[in-house]
Amino acid sequence: MEFNPNNNIIKLCVQGMGLEEKGKVEDAGKLFLQAWNEATNDFEKFIAAYYVARHQKNVSGKLKWFETALQFVLKINDPGVKAAFPSLYINIAKCYEGLSDPDNAKKNYELANSFSGKPSDNGPFYHGTKADLQVGDLLTAGSRSNYNPELVMNHIYFTALVNGAGLAAALAKGDGRERVYIVEPTGSFENDPNVTDKKFPGNLTRSYRTEAPLKIVGEVTDWVRQTPEELKKWREKLASIKGDIIN
Repeated sequence: MEFNPNNNIIKLCVQGMGLEEKGKVEDAGKLFLQAWNEATNDFEKFIAAYYVARHQKNVSGKLKWFETALQFVLKINDPGVKAAFPSLYINIAKCYEGLSDPDNAKKNYELANSFSGKPSDNGPFYHGTKADLQVGDLLTAGSRSNYNPELVMNHIYFTALVNGAGLAAALAKGDGRERVYIVEPTGSFENDPNVTDKKFPGNLTRSYRTEAPLKIVGEVTDWVRQTPEELKKWREKLASIKGDIIN
């Protein structure tokens, strides 16, 4: 499964989040419920249920929908979706606290902790750039951010989605052609905190970061290219959040 921003359910949820930001909470809730009613697979139902849960007016309703979202996550064999386990279990635990059920709250907090830690993703992994590199070269942290040149990055970033790496290559600084390299982490890595449990639960873009070098083991040339209009929107979006990068 690959995260697709053009998926109809994802688009409905994004629209709902936009309405939330404008204070139109009831209208946002209607869109999230529409997303649930139109969802056709476990992934879409998980996403929609999560947002329906956030808009419930009482604790019992929130618990019901968070547990519904959890049941769909349990059916999905995807590392990016599984990264939602800690967030879901914490939300469920807080609901049980609100219902004065400390035993179930404790149980779910413990489950959240059991899923925290090193991601379970086995790749393959990709890194997008405009740099001309060779198999065997090492990519290291310490470069300036593509999105905020004043920021020296403490980590090197990569993804398990080739199209995501292709987008990163298109947005990267430089005049060279877009390159997507197949990479292997040489040390431990973590979910990218800039995207994990932010707008969407989990790490749906399967984005990671590491302080250790990435070794280039190959290159791919086939991925979905963004249109000039789409790239313009991405650049505008990134320009607006550059001060919020978690380094």
